[in-house]
Order: sequence, then structure tokens, then C-alpha cells
Amino acid sequence: MTQLPFIPDHFYHRRNDIHAKYGGNWQSGISPSASRPFIFIFTGSSGHQHGYRDGWDNPNVFSYTGEGQLGDMTFTKGNLALRDHKENGKRVFLFEQHKKGYVKFLSEVEVIDIDLFETPDRNFLPRVGIKFTFKRQGIFLPYRPELLNPPIDLVADPLGLFPLETQKERFVNTRVGQGAYRKRIIHRWEYKCAVTGFDHLQVLVASHIIPWAESDDNQRIDVNNGILLSPTYDALFDRNLITFENSGKIILSDAVEMEAFNKIGVSGHESIKNLSEYNHTYLDSHRNRFLSI
Repeated sequence: MTQLPFIPDHFYHRRNDIHAKYGGNWQSGISPSASRPFIFIFTGSSGHQHGYRDGWDNPNVFSYTGEGQLGDMTFTKGNLALRDHKENGKRVFLFEQHKKGYVKFLSEVEVIDIDLFETPDRNFLPRVGIKFTFKRQGIFLPYRPELLNPPIDLVADPLGLFPLETQKERFVNTRVGQGAYRKRIIHRWEYKCAVTGFDHLQVLVASHIIPWAESDDNQRIDVNNGILLSPTYDALFDRNLITFENSGKIILSDAVEMEAFNKIGVSGHESIKNLSEYNHTYLDSHRNRFLSI
């Protein structure tokens, strides 16, 4: 592997240690260098006010929002540079913003997927955003995005424009429900059913814990409000016939006889092993619905 110019988890003064040495705009979130085959990208909590929601979906996969504060994001400038970085031989370095001009180097990454999604702009108006999915450089993932849904033709529509507003609205709604969110859930649960370990991505379901219809705008796209399940467990979970303790242990509904559960392979001994504390609030709500039925 090519030597890294930065040390993971070390802090650098952005202007002096990065841009003065390697080039690039020190004020941009996506900063291609004109003199080196480098692209620097920066993430931080301040981006939430512009609809940017970045973060690690699993230890090796980072979800990153493209640049552009007003109106639809387009494949120009930094977004275009990221989209085409591999064919142009550009390396991408991910940094986390900290105080007083310092940033922490996280990892060298490469794009593995790109999606469009609905997000508010700086004026809180709905617009089309660009979501880049990166993996750490040199890491193998058991993931093939083309198996999940038809890819966006980003080359035929390089500016992210659509011929009709109605088509654009339909496209965005489809991607939010079945595209970008589902992929984030797949990465979060590391490509297998959270209960059984079944790993055929084509049939796994990204199930909302609080249902889509009952969720607010933030909950609908919050990766913590999702569990990746095989179809049997998804159907039972969606109908509140099973739920889970915060420890991950399954709870079976008294509305279904144990013999019936056994016939479909549900034993009552199942558990989810890698719930996070951020899942617990959502599971509390699901258990409340489960107990009220």
C-alpha cells in the first residue's frame, strides 16, 4: 500500500500542516489539491445545520454528505472530484474538524457507492442531496451495491437534474425509502441479519424500529432506527409479534402459539448481539407498542 502522508488519530493544523504543504482550499469541506493527487474531505458536527449527516456506519464504512448549502447538490467542483476520484487517480483523506483550526486525520478512504437523498438546505427547504459511501482504503467488504437496486446514472445526469419535478419527487422518495437508508442499515449491521446471521443481501429487509409512518423526519433517516432482518423476523417484528429487550434478547407475543413459532424456525432463544445504546430509545417505543397489543 502507498505510504500515508498523515498519521491516523493525529491532529494537524488545517491551514499550516495540510493546505500550505499540499494545496487545496482551506475553507472547503471537500478540497481537491491542484498540485498533488490528493482530495481532502472534512466532517464535523457544524454541518448538521445545512443538512449534512456524516458518520461511521460500521468500523470501516463512512457515510459522507456532498457539498452545497442551497438548492439541489450537483456533480460539480468537489462533488465531481469525489465521484471520479478513482478513475482520475486521486487519493481521498478524511479528517474530523476540531477547535482552533485543528483537524484529526481519520483514514484514507475510497468511494464505494453514491446515492441521492432528500435533505433540507441552509434555508430548511427540501432539496436533493448527494450521499457518498466510503470504505477505508485496503479493506475488503462483502458488499455489491448493484445487487440491491439499479444504480443511479450519474454520468448521464452529471448535474443531478431531472426532466420533470414530478419525476424528481418520485425518484427522491423512492431512494429515501429503498436506497440510501437501506444501504446505511446494511453497513451498520455488517451485511447480515441481526438475529440469524443470514447474509444474502438481496432478501434482507432494512426494518424501521419506529415505523416510517409514525417517525418524524429525523427518525426516518436515523440509522439507529433500523435493524437488518431476514424476511420472517422482519414480518413478525413489523406486526409487533416479536420485539427485543435492550440486551438483545427476543420477546415472543402471546398472540402466537409456541408451536406456530417453531414451525417457522423461531425458538424464543434468539438474540441480537450488537445493539448500541442509540438503538435503545427506539426499542423502548417498539416494546410499548408490543405490550399494548
